[in-house]
Amino acid sequence: MSTNVELYSGSRKTARAIAAISAGSGKVRINKVPAELVMPEVAREIILTPLVLAEDIRDKVDINVKVKGGGFMSRAEAVAIAISRALVDWSKSAELKQKIVGFNKHLLVGDPRRTEPKKFGGPGPRRRKQKSYR
Repeated sequence: MSTNVELYSGSRKTARAIAAISAGSGKVRINKVPAELVMPEVAREIILTPLVLAEDIRDKVDINVKVKGGGFMSRAEAVAIAISRALVDWSKSAELKQKIVGFNKHLLVGDPRRTEPKKFGGPGPRRRKQKSYR
């Protein structure tokens, strides 16, 4: 018995997530852990957002996500992007796509912002050491 599994990617800063979606009973796992057990709770809310928006098809699919890199919030956002893309493509629904884009455009498009590299002459990319001549 071969199941039809499709892969979708999501990325945020340095976090990368790959979501595998297949027909099933509504199980969502992130790195082999059920999504309901992901800690901290703020990250769990971000991960489950696309599933709340797609209430009509969330019980018909199983989603397994592998994520690595970044911090816990970047990982959560990368997972949310991968799940959103998987649900929209799996359902082929323009209505679901509009609902997700209306809620948060970055769940499908991504966010290109990155941290600016540190420069010489100061502790960060912009701030400099103060000078006093008197």
